[in-house]
Amino acid sequence: MRILVLGRTGYLGRHVVAHLRGLPDTHLPEAGRSSTGAGPGLRIDLAADSPDRLAKTLAEAAPDAVINCAGATGGDAVTLAEVNARGPAALCAALRQAAPRARLVHLGSAAEYGPGEPGAKVTETAATRPLGPYGATKLAGTAAVTASGLDAVVLRVGNPVGPGAPPTGLPGRVAALLREAGTATRTGTETGAGAGVGAEAGAVLRLGDLSAYRDFVDVRDVARAAVLAATAAGPLPPVLNIGGGEAVRVRDLVHLLARRAGFGGRIEEDTGPAGGSVRSAAVSWQCSDITAAGEALGWRPSYTLEESLAALWADGAAPTGGARPAGGGGTGEGAGGTEGDRSP
Repeated sequence: MRILVLGRTGYLGRHVVAHLRGLPDTHLPEAGRSSTGAGPGLRIDLAADSPDRLAKTLAEAAPDAVINCAGATGGDAVTLAEVNARGPAALCAALRQAAPRARLVHLGSAAEYGPGEPGAKVTETAATRPLGPYGATKLAGTAAVTASGLDAVVLRVGNPVGPGAPPTGLPGRVAALLREAGTATRTGTETGAGAGVGAEAGAVLRLGDLSAYRDFVDVRDVARAAVLAATAAGPLPPVLNIGGGEAVRVRDLVHLLARRAGFGGRIEEDTGPAGGSVRSAAVSWQCSDITAAGEALGWRPSYTLEESLAALWADGAAPTGGARPAGGGGTGEGAGGTEGDRSP
């Protein structure tokens, strides 16, 4: 089976590729925004290429399935629209020309739903009310995919966490700050000024408001869901939620990660207007109902949040190189993002 992964260098894309490489009889054509060594004909830029040019590239790749992990989670509204809305629309137009029978798996975002009702889990049939350009452009991409007439499914992903989390999303950012605290303390120890991050009670980690609830899902579980969707027999529902299925207070995640790091200092929250995220205040609750994904794909999360955070911490330094990094430092409607990179 030939499966083309777009966004293969991003946070989720790397895990999707790694999962696919473990499958027998699976070939992964390479394609990206720059030459990959596989030939200039496999250069793809969803934000800029015309549908005709994309169709020529797709015809050369001859995929049985396409997994689109490419997207932008940061940048101005124009960038978000070009990558998240225009990109999927152009991809669908090209697939209709070049590979109309290929299965398309597109990674959407739980940010498309907007604010959730505290205590409730949102289903795929819920109204979509995104509050900002990120959620709105992701929703436009979903609309393009679901209206394309292709054999397509959109996976609405919650807040990814786990190994390789970029430092621009909340879990990766907190991990980076904890590592910086440990480095600073170890340097102090060498000069007689400290005793190690775990014992440094005077260390302070200053963050924004951590009172929001989010649905965190391990990046490896997201990759497994994408592969299951690409290889499933028969048609799939147009949209499937992929999340942890539980609402977790962001504060609890931060404290779990701090304990994993052996951080012995204080964690302070700035809950004022200057320190809080506007999006976080407006979207205080997000939680996905993942029943449909279980029924359609036989998928459920396999990693606990503690396991995801352990893998994130053990992973060491976060990867570099997202041209459009995830999220920012807050816990807003798209916290953590669904892509760490806009590059295929």
